[in-house]
Amino acid sequence: MSFLIYDIVFLVLFATFLFVFLHSGKKNLKREGLLILYKSAWGIKLINNVGKKFPKTFKILSYISVSTGYILMAVMFYFLYAIMKVYIFRPDIVAKIKIPPIMPLIPYIDKLVPGLPSFYFTYWIIIIAIIAIPHEFAHGIFAAYNKIKIKTTGFGFFPYFLPIFLAAFVELDERKMEKKNKFPQLTILSAGTFANVLTAIFFFGILWIFFLFAFTPSGITFDSYPYSLVEVSGISMINGISLENPTYEKILNLSNNKDFNKIKINGQDYVTTKDFLEQQKNNSEKIILYYDAPAINIKLEKVISKINGKKIRSIDDLSNEILKYSPGEKITLNVLGNDGINYNKDIILGENPENKSLPWIGIAFSEQKSKRMIGKIYSILNFKNPHVYYKSNFEAGKFIYDLLWWIVLISISVALINMLPMGIFDGGRFFYLTIWGITKSKKTAKNLFAFSTYFILFLLFLLMFFWAKNLFF
Repeated sequence: MSFLIYDIVFLVLFATFLFVFLHSGKKNLKREGLLILYKSAWGIKLINNVGKKFPKTFKILSYISVSTGYILMAVMFYFLYAIMKVYIFRPDIVAKIKIPPIMPLIPYIDKLVPGLPSFYFTYWIIIIAIIAIPHEFAHGIFAAYNKIKIKTTGFGFFPYFLPIFLAAFVELDERKMEKKNKFPQLTILSAGTFANVLTAIFFFGILWIFFLFAFTPSGITFDSYPYSLVEVSGISMINGISLENPTYEKILNLSNNKDFNKIKINGQDYVTTKDFLEQQKNNSEKIILYYDAPAINIKLEKVISKINGKKIRSIDDLSNEILKYSPGEKITLNVLGNDGINYNKDIILGENPENKSLPWIGIAFSEQKSKRMIGKIYSILNFKNPHVYYKSNFEAGKFIYDLLWWIVLISISVALINMLPMGIFDGGRFFYLTIWGITKSKKTAKNLFAFSTYFILFLLFLLMFFWAKNLFF
């Protein structure tokens, strides 16, 4: 049975348990804004003990925490700039993005965003605990170190989306906090994001160690089939029909929907589908065609594990093994089927278009380097060598790996977003105190804080506008 079934059952049971728990303890509930808070005294003694026991350590960590806060805020400003550039000046990219740019992280989001690892409700609950509890406890510990009373702890939820959207909190004595100097306040405000950064580093190490022991290279993966950009005017034949004065419209009319259309240009054979041709109607003078290669004709699966029984672990292994044969020879590939089971598939080697004496199966590997910051972060979190297929050494390997991957990614994301200079985040008050300290004017700090909040809201509105504009118009 698929884990998804168990996960949905767990979601229902958890929601039921939480509803009963909150109803039985409703005297501890209090509405604050959109949230309903469950207040308790859990962990206060522990927080106070830790915060007061290591004053020298926390004095050093205070400077690191505040510095981390400023770095994260600067990175978020850069991200906003980079994202706005894409949404305003790259409509071609935005048109391919099917989900809104502003969307809460919810269970099963991987069903909406292709390419993401599975994100089960089980992951969601575990990650909330791992991220939210250290985040809030860090606020409390640094508050205790600075001799600020912790009034309550607890968690909150949005009642409008079932009682399962959890968030931990630590309630401080705000009056005492406001009487403190600016640096202690900055320390307390940045402590949560600092804890998220430490959480990300810790689990990144676990992820790396786990990957080394849990996965083994078991094949190569290719991205596409070789193709070429060709002049429509150079096409001499399609599906065995000779052409004079070829045009895009003629090619499209002579193509069929059932299978690959065979096209010849200057003695070179190509293939394409009618759907792929129709997608290129705006570039009708030059179109992309796939080479008439063995792989595309047999619709070869994307993972190749063996060639004639020889294990393939890298692109070099693949190339070296293919070169042992000649064009026209038949070889047996062991491939991974769509059902996750390996099986053998015969293929007759073709002639390489660039050197007809060399054999080829006709697969392509795309460049995976990214110049964008988000792409670089993703590549850092991915230990896998490009185009290598890794098989888990035990059944739960991928499940655990995906969970660890999400913990690291979300820890970094929460740390960054929380330092946005907006009123609802720690970064808002952090920004306000910083401006106050620089200008020595409380009024200037309030005005700039308000401007920052509304300006970022305006930018978020623009993101949604350009997303909708390029998707629907």
